[in-house]
Amino acid sequence: QVQLVESGGGLVQPGGSLRLSCAASRIIFGIYTMGWYRQAPGKQRELVASIQIDGITNYVDSVKGRFTISRDNAKKMVYLQMNSLKPEDTAVYYCNAALGASNSWGQGTQVTVSS
Repeated sequence: QVQLVESGGGLVQPGGSLRLSCAASRIIFGIYTMGWYRQAPGKQRELVASIQIDGITNYVDSVKGRFTISRDNAKKMVYLQMNSLKPEDTAVYYCNAALGASNSWGQGTQVTVSS
């Protein structure tokens, strides 16, 4: 089955930047819509950003202008560049691969924004 492994999380001060990476395997990467979700304590998991096979991107309003999602089909990688981080961005971030009704998830990486 599809395997997704996230990396790049950590502790950062408000206003700082992080770049999350997701390595995919056992997947025909180019046909999947890839996304980043996050879940904060006590809250539901929410879509942060997604990128379709044609490169069309979508962002939740709260991260527009600050986060950028990108993909490298040859390397089977998807990235989330996060700038101007805020304490409310603190969450576990999950990589997602979607094809029709099928969804695969990574194990998540913790992002903590705190001074």
